[in-house]
Amino acid sequence: QVQLVESGGGLVQAGGSLRLSCAASGNIFRINVMGWYRQAPGKQRELVATISSGGGTIYADSVKGRFTISRDNGKNTVDLQMNSLKPEDTAVYYCRMIVDTTLVWGQGTQVTVSS
Repeated sequence: QVQLVESGGGLVQAGGSLRLSCAASGNIFRINVMGWYRQAPGKQRELVATISSGGGTIYADSVKGRFTISRDNGKNTVDLQMNSLKPEDTAVYYCRMIVDTTLVWGQGTQVTVSS
């Protein structure tokens, strides 16, 4: 069984930065796509960024140029560096990985950006 543990959320002022991290543990052979999603109150969960095993990245238009996703295949971790944060970035951020053929979600970490 695979578990994902996120860390790094918190409260920050607009214009500030946060770095989220997510670590996978358990019975892992291969992790394919890693990604971050977010869900704001009253809204659907949405993609923030993904990174493939080969390093290819996809970003939501709303975060392009501000957020950077990275992964460490040796440590089974994925990070999200968030700069120039805006109040509209406030949400619960979820890590998601495709481990072997199984989709796994983290428990979520709150990010709050004050104006």
